[in-house]
Amino acid sequence: YSNFIDDLRVYVRGGTGGMGYPNLGGEGGRGGDVWFVARERTTLKSIREKYPQKRFVAGTGANSSVRALKGEKGKDCEVHVPLGISVLDDDGRQIGELNAAGDRFLAARGGLGGSLATNFLPCKGQRRAVHLDLKLIADVGLVGFPNAGKSSLLSKISHAKPEIANYAFTTIQPELGKIMYADYKQISVADLPGLIEGAHANKGMGYKFLKHVERTKQLLLVVDISGFQLSIKTQFRTAFETILLLTKELELYKEELVTKPVLLAINKMDLPCAKDNLDELMTQLENPQDFLHLVEEEMIPANTLEFREVIPISTYTGEGIEELKTCIRKSIDEQAEQVNEEYRKRKLLLLQTSK
Repeated sequence: YSNFIDDLRVYVRGGTGGMGYPNLGGEGGRGGDVWFVARERTTLKSIREKYPQKRFVAGTGANSSVRALKGEKGKDCEVHVPLGISVLDDDGRQIGELNAAGDRFLAARGGLGGSLATNFLPCKGQRRAVHLDLKLIADVGLVGFPNAGKSSLLSKISHAKPEIANYAFTTIQPELGKIMYADYKQISVADLPGLIEGAHANKGMGYKFLKHVERTKQLLLVVDISGFQLSIKTQFRTAFETILLLTKELELYKEELVTKPVLLAINKMDLPCAKDNLDELMTQLENPQDFLHLVEEEMIPANTLEFREVIPISTYTGEGIEELKTCIRKSIDEQAEQVNEEYRKRKLLLLQTSK
């Protein structure tokens, strides 16, 4: 993943409480808390660079005294983290999530100050190691095997400038771009490292790729019309087989991924025989059940993807790029309207039940 960091282990410790005052029954102040706060334009890399020790400790509570029998609370420690963070304990259990700017998570609580209940002795704050696990949040995630043309497509539809070359695994870290429309609408697109067969079992980029697909609203499959072969040691796959394999990998990793709205971009339409291959592929996609006998049983997904649109494109000549941008906009707008409609129905139902 080179310079891109999507997982960071940090140590957090709440502040120790302040001493009590036994003679006058005074209570020490509580120790400060450690908070994770979601903030835009923050990265895990910047956290690591700013805090190389990766330790975050809150302030100690003030001692009780004759002047102030109730000691002040210790200073809280706030750590700014990127949007899309899952907080995991050392056993891998998720204990918190921060998806929107301003979201807060209490990572370590401060200890109680000394009081009658504690024999006027302060308590230590909570301490633990936690993992900050980043999953990119984007409107659309580009999914495809290596060298399908995802990086080229991202550079055509957005202002992103990913590395592009004619060999597999050009993309070794996620790239984010934004499609800008004439009415100033912006749609974020994530180009994710290429999948390979067995990615669900953590082969190749494995989980590093698939976990970023989870938080995208929609998927855009990018498939080479001429088929795909990773190396001379691996089997050649037709465009139809490629679609089945991509679906299978997503399904095996997490079944909910195949329920997301999905578009299909058929790339490299400038190649010879692309038109004939496209005609054959469209026939196969119309009735996929009739062609499943052509592939190995372990390649067949439980549910085939239903594409909202199938758009033939060429990132080399620019064919179909504008149509694809229009389809992405239409699909995102329809999904947003559907979410709004469901929200309105829930609110109406709540009003009716409260009456």
